[in-house]
Amino acid sequence: MGKNEFDSISLKKYAEESYLNYAMYVILDRALPNVGDGLKPVQRRILYAMSELGLDASSKYKKSARTVGDVIGKFHPHGDSAAYEAMVLMAQNFSFKYPLVDGQGNWGSQDDPKSFAAMRYTESKLTNFANLLISELKSGTVDWQPNFDGSLLEPVIFPSKIPMILLNGTSGIAVGMATDIPSHNINEIIDATIKILDKPKSDLKDILKIIKGPDFSNMSSIIASYEELEEMYFTGRGGFKIQANWKQEKNQIVIDALPYQASGSKILEQIAEQMVNKKLPMVVDLADEGDHEFPIRLVISLKSNRVNAEDLMNHLFASTDLQKSYRVNMNLISLKGGPKVFPLMELLKEWIVFRKNTVKRKLEHRLDQVNDRLHILEGLLLIFIDIDKVIKIIRNSEYPKKELIKAFKLSEIQANAILEIKLRQLAKLEQIKLENERDQLISEQENIEKILKSKTRLKTLIKNELIEIKETFGEERISPIIESSKAKIFSEEETIVTEPITVVLSKAGWIRSAKGHDIDPKSLSYRGDDSLQDFTRGKSNQLAVFLDSNGKAYSIASHSLPSARGMGEPITGRLNADSGVQFISSVIGSDKDRFLIMNSGGYGYIAVYENMTSNTKNGRAFMKLPENAQMLKAIPVRDDHTHIAAVSNIGKLLIFEISELPILGKGKGNKIINIPKAKLASGEEFMAHAQLLAIDSSLKIEVGKRSVTLKPKDWSEYILSRAKRGKKVGKLINIERLTEEVKISKDDS
Repeated sequence: MGKNEFDSISLKKYAEESYLNYAMYVILDRALPNVGDGLKPVQRRILYAMSELGLDASSKYKKSARTVGDVIGKFHPHGDSAAYEAMVLMAQNFSFKYPLVDGQGNWGSQDDPKSFAAMRYTESKLTNFANLLISELKSGTVDWQPNFDGSLLEPVIFPSKIPMILLNGTSGIAVGMATDIPSHNINEIIDATIKILDKPKSDLKDILKIIKGPDFSNMSSIIASYEELEEMYFTGRGGFKIQANWKQEKNQIVIDALPYQASGSKILEQIAEQMVNKKLPMVVDLADEGDHEFPIRLVISLKSNRVNAEDLMNHLFASTDLQKSYRVNMNLISLKGGPKVFPLMELLKEWIVFRKNTVKRKLEHRLDQVNDRLHILEGLLLIFIDIDKVIKIIRNSEYPKKELIKAFKLSEIQANAILEIKLRQLAKLEQIKLENERDQLISEQENIEKILKSKTRLKTLIKNELIEIKETFGEERISPIIESSKAKIFSEEETIVTEPITVVLSKAGWIRSAKGHDIDPKSLSYRGDDSLQDFTRGKSNQLAVFLDSNGKAYSIASHSLPSARGMGEPITGRLNADSGVQFISSVIGSDKDRFLIMNSGGYGYIAVYENMTSNTKNGRAFMKLPENAQMLKAIPVRDDHTHIAAVSNIGKLLIFEISELPILGKGKGNKIINIPKAKLASGEEFMAHAQLLAIDSSLKIEVGKRSVTLKPKDWSEYILSRAKRGKKVGKLINIERLTEEVKISKDDS
């Protein structure tokens, strides 16, 4: 036995070569389309198999399984499901802007593109639009190659009459590269191609005056600025967004066009999930009312007609597939046979080169046919002068072809053509008819030769073909283009149901919230010896601000407070407050609302609500307290308030105009009523409280169970300038009985 010989190769080299071969196969023969006809190999084989089965637009439908059988049996030895899915894609008008397959039966829906029926149930044939790809296939326009087993020939590429890759777009993932090309409008693409044919030096700006951007098969808006589109078409890479089309009908939002490849049922699920999570309190119901006539009709029912539908849609655009982002990567197989990312101008020029070569081949093929026919006609006209001799030779000669060639000086081709004519037809040959045919062919021959010799005539021929296609298949742009999107997710406050609430603060620092403004906080139950400290009324979408005894302000979202049906919860569990502090006051308001902020040291200022709020649990230093002074409750300032009334614990009352007290962001404030430092330090005298008065307000002073009411004409005598000591109020002079029991309240009766 002889010794076996083996070729050695390193594993590294073997793996590299094998992977490279596989990668090139996927790139060139599976995933990327060709710039010439815009098709991937499987798509080309499906359309060719259908044309070979005679399934043109004018024929009857045939079972899709018949086509798929031919495709995988003759040209594409892969799984039938893969071939059928590629076929389905070419039939779906929501996948292909200009479908190439005309399907009958269930071919899926945009909501579920893969819900199509099995191929044994559906029927199909080619569309008229597909003829733009295959009508010149048998005219010598393209090269042919053996199929996978060498038993048949298949076209290497289709002689496309239009830049199909830009019309239907494509997407594909190869090895180490991918392609994503959006669809475009046929009118714009044809006009741009003609522009380049007429003026080859046109630049991208000239073309973008014609091609506005991508165009899809529905009214969904394309969101991209001119600069973004210019960059995308200049480099061949980029991206844009697509936004659903909607309109408002009374209390309903109706969505009638979805972004490319967006699922209506998935979008409804996304919205429903937000409803369950109470992110959309303004939405009460969802419905899919799509039918055969209107496949896309999603209905969002609103709580009332006061809901801002545009704000809601901007939120949904930002949080659901009602707005989707798409990338663009115009990666194609070039005419040289390798992958390349094409800028728009280069792509159109490359296709024009392809089309010129295709038309030249078609003309040359036709010229060969004309020349062959003319050669035969010359032979027929030669024998016509003595047709009886021809008949005699054919009847009597043992070798008629040789004698015909010798007798009439014919070529072998001419002689064969004459011998193939039936004898009875030979007798009826009409010289005038043959001469007319010859003259027509000579005219056609001259015309073809002129076109082949002239670049201008060739351009004109291609241009006229494109104009004719535009007249047949042209349509106006469908997808509008807008510069930018206002998509914005709702803030937490915007998703809260706005309703009136009352926030209650207890002396022990427990907080809770009751619905409505008609609740009496004193009537609520409190823990043990705890009782009401302060309360404020506002709306559930506002922040509640709490002031502590150290002069710090803290904010808590009022909608997050526990219900007043229980005892509430300690405020210290929500905040990082200093140990031992007491919470004195609570307020709720809008950004520009004003409050009187003050302390027992006799200082205060007017604060604006937006300066009181804080984003941290640590709060913010808000009022600087004099030594031994305590924070007092904040009082809301109304527009009709004109005066501030302040009273000390010894019964001195001071009233002054509110305009004398400044509006500050924070700090110690200005002196409201003059309290001597020594008396404040000893606790002998302090500001007990203050109140805001309108021009017609009455002032009620309570001391224990006793009270004194001062009407406007009565309290006017206490009006002095800010920072004075004030005047005694009647007999309210017993210091021991005032202190913290002194209360001032406005009496509007």
